[in-house]
Amino acid sequence: MKIAMLISGGVDSSVALRLLKEQGHDLTAFYLKIWLEDELAYLGQCPWKEDLTYVRQICREAGVPLEVMDMQKDYWDTVVRYTIDECQAGRTPNPDIFCNQRVKFGTFYKKIDNSFEKVATGHYAQVEEKDGVFFLKKAPDPVKDQTYFLSHLNQAQLSRALFPIGHLKKSEVRELAKKYQLPNQDRKDSQGICFLGKIPYREFIKEHLGEQPGDFIEKETGKKLGEHKGHWFYTIGQRFGLGLSGGPWFVVKKDSEKNLIYLAQGYDPESVYGDEFEVVNMNWIVPNDQFPMTNDQLQVKIRHGASSHPCTVRVNKNCVQVTLKKPVHGIAPGQFAVFYEGDYCLGGGMIT
Repeated sequence: MKIAMLISGGVDSSVALRLLKEQGHDLTAFYLKIWLEDELAYLGQCPWKEDLTYVRQICREAGVPLEVMDMQKDYWDTVVRYTIDECQAGRTPNPDIFCNQRVKFGTFYKKIDNSFEKVATGHYAQVEEKDGVFFLKKAPDPVKDQTYFLSHLNQAQLSRALFPIGHLKKSEVRELAKKYQLPNQDRKDSQGICFLGKIPYREFIKEHLGEQPGDFIEKETGKKLGEHKGHWFYTIGQRFGLGLSGGPWFVVKKDSEKNLIYLAQGYDPESVYGDEFEVVNMNWIVPNDQFPMTNDQLQVKIRHGASSHPCTVRVNKNCVQVTLKKPVHGIAPGQFAVFYEGDYCLGGGMIT
């Protein structure tokens, strides 16, 4: 096939490229320049130049042509602006979900030649086709599985998506990197938000929203415990970085209009844990009539990671009412709830 390979400079996309090349596909590699270089220069060095050095060497050794595509404006318009707006509104954003939906499998799809049959990435996920319907399936590595971040893709996007390492575990990918003698075989996995690289998230938010002194309030008593520098620096369930003694303290509620952060002490289930929430703006990867949910096996993730939680749902016209079988910690408005039936990702939406 003729394939557009999105490559980042990390080991995962590099191994994916080599696997596709080994299989004899017609490849063109694309590096998306998304770092907000000019805007973030004052905060620290953006790593895109280091990434691109690795990318060029890997493509040269594999004999794969490389194109560098500047998508900084696309990123700002579709992902960065959303992140800032959500923080200001007191919610917890998840820019990586929209990075995939709106940019890698959105704007990029529209910018490349239609002759590319597939767009490949280094995601840990699998696509399965049954009778012309495309399903998103977990990777076998539960820690590295990235279906959570791909949960907003639609049928058209999935039909063109290809995940060459999705059937592998991270340890197997590392072994292949050694086999191919890749220059980045020992490079650490990237952490943090996609468009920031090594730039601290808190510093980025501070630059755009500034600081606004407000109070920490004990939820049970209404007593003032201390002061913070702006509600947008905190998320529901947060424990660290509060700067208070006598803890552990947890963020359990935010009042963005009054700039108040409510805290609860210790591990009191009534204050810190919850078992019901509402989800809006749902994206169902496969329509319910083609893959109906059964509450007996339904699981939900409220953040990326290996942990998922048994639940039941009631699907209304504009939202999904979720009831967890056991209370969990840190249900944050703005974060995404993603639903699973066994190994299949059904889709997700925003927690209100």
